[in-house]
Amino acid sequence: MSEKEEREGELTEAEKEELKKSEKGTVIELLVPVDTYLSAGVHIGTHSCTKYMERFVYRVRPEGLYVLDVRKIDERIRIAAKFLARYDPQDIVSVASRPYAFRPVQKFAEVIGARALVGRIIPGTFTNPHLSSYLEPKVLLVSDPRTDTQAIKEAAKVGIPIVALADTDAKVDFIDLIIPANNKGRKSLALLYWLLARQILRERKVIPPDGDLAVPISEFEMRLAQ
Repeated sequence: MSEKEEREGELTEAEKEELKKSEKGTVIELLVPVDTYLSAGVHIGTHSCTKYMERFVYRVRPEGLYVLDVRKIDERIRIAAKFLARYDPQDIVSVASRPYAFRPVQKFAEVIGARALVGRIIPGTFTNPHLSSYLEPKVLLVSDPRTDTQAIKEAAKVGIPIVALADTDAKVDFIDLIIPANNKGRKSLALLYWLLARQILRERKVIPPDGDLAVPISEFEMRLAQ
């Protein structure tokens, strides 16, 4: 995410206040304060938007940048967590092809007890029992439908439900549950996977309904090369 995009994605104080309320005007309680979402840039989309993702857009900035609605991001994290919490942790496989998602995915899997696959997915990972890397997950979590295509195609072929983080430019073929979000930024990915892990553990009653993770968000963030 460039500095230019960060500036374009900035919201006014009036917009921030609006995002704290439902469509009926009542104050809503988000999983984290709205400023936490905004400072991580989870709302910053791209300069293009597919038809399906239009429903999650809050506003289009004058420069043409699509801005996602943090209320809908928050709502979908809750829905995805409730869905994923139904599965045994080892039956969840989380994948990432984008380097910025490697550490968030690995830490997410570590925290909830799932399995992580980062980098290139070997063809046949979900479809060829003769491979040493063969896995039989019951649900797949992907970081980006545009780059995690190999995993998505194989999961769809064997009938595995797919949950995906999806930016405004996402292709959503075969995706069963979308979490709209900036899936390209370091801080955004860290916060998203931290929140999803925390909410899954809350749903499983591993931590209280208002409990936090022992692992800070910073531990989910991909380290930059020195």
